[in-house]
Amino acid sequence: MPNVYLCFLLAGLCILASCHHVPGHQGGHDGHEHPQDDQQPAESHEDHSACHKIARSGVEFATKVYRLIASESAGKNVFFSPVSMAAALMLVARGAKGITREQIVSGLGFNQSEITTKEFDEGFRHLLQLLNTPDPQFELSIGNALFTTEKFPLRQEVLDEARDFLQANIVPANFDHLEEAKTQINSYIEEKTHGKLVDVIGSLDPETVMVIINYILMKAHWEKPFDPQSTRKRDFFINNETTVQVDMMHRDGQYETYHDKELGCEVVRIPYKGDLAVLFILPKRGKLDQVEQALSLELLAKWKNSLKLGRIELLLPKVSLRTSYNLKETFRGLGITEVFTDQADLSAFTGQPNLKVSQAIHKAYLNIHENGTEAAAVTVIEMVPTSLPPWVEFNSPYLVVIGERKSKSVLFLGRVMNPNEH
Repeated sequence: MPNVYLCFLLAGLCILASCHHVPGHQGGHDGHEHPQDDQQPAESHEDHSACHKIARSGVEFATKVYRLIASESAGKNVFFSPVSMAAALMLVARGAKGITREQIVSGLGFNQSEITTKEFDEGFRHLLQLLNTPDPQFELSIGNALFTTEKFPLRQEVLDEARDFLQANIVPANFDHLEEAKTQINSYIEEKTHGKLVDVIGSLDPETVMVIINYILMKAHWEKPFDPQSTRKRDFFINNETTVQVDMMHRDGQYETYHDKELGCEVVRIPYKGDLAVLFILPKRGKLDQVEQALSLELLAKWKNSLKLGRIELLLPKVSLRTSYNLKETFRGLGITEVFTDQADLSAFTGQPNLKVSQAIHKAYLNIHENGTEAAAVTVIEMVPTSLPPWVEFNSPYLVVIGERKSKSVLFLGRVMNPNEH
């Protein structure tokens, strides 16, 4: 039987921050505040054990993907959503069998000697539920949709699992009229991402029979915003030969920091309102590759456990950048190979082994400003078928890790090589 085509589309949108002023104490015009102002909220007593069982896999997946993408993007900005990519692969795994499925779950970091398949499924379902839990301090939501056609019916068991484990909506679409289907899907993405991602699909393959959407949306503000009046033009050293002028934000305040002598980098944690925070990692000049190669679950844990609260002068560039990746080679680097070949077994979708993935694309957007952060990501998987405080200035390439505390998830991961590169 010839291959038929499916198109899996994941639309991710994270860290959307309103540009309006956030009420709250900034410690006066100069941004000073007392140490007790930055104390973290007490841990809740909610049971997050199911989600935490897969947290290790999630962070390992994020760091592996980062190293693969960074190695393919020498000298360029890097930014992506590992949660969006993982959700895409989970959706594909729902329809996969045999070696095809084994490669996907292995690529996700799932170790059957440490966690059962049931625990992995329950953990991912709990992660989605946790990220969708309403919070008065920020907005965070994640969801999925399957656009399907009656001419290519999916097995009821797969549809039920998509609803139960991945909170997916099932939406009928007419793929006999590709422009109509494209408009329908793009409108869905635009609505779910509050207009931040528009016209995501440029075209659909004539043989497309299904499109899967994953979106993640977050709106958040810095716990302690930067004063726009303190933003000044300063030099940013891309490398030894290239320097650019950037809008450098400035704030004198209490932050959790750590100086990693072994790797030669500064780590600064900046909290958003609520359970969200970002780690900025500034390698010494010439040490970027060393830090990137060392990036791992263990290293992130070390940094987290070593952070100490103290007053610093923080200078952080405003950033606006966009990235785009073809993920086929990235996923192959994770050992996920068969799903792209004629030997792919995605028969759990329909009962027939007549599908394969033809391409996987990820696009992302990052905007860091005085009041918070805006970020968006979309993945397309197509199937065919102190006196003077210490001075920390991020004036050379640095890493960005945006995470959610309760689920211990890495929502976004990236590298800023040039803040002015759009």
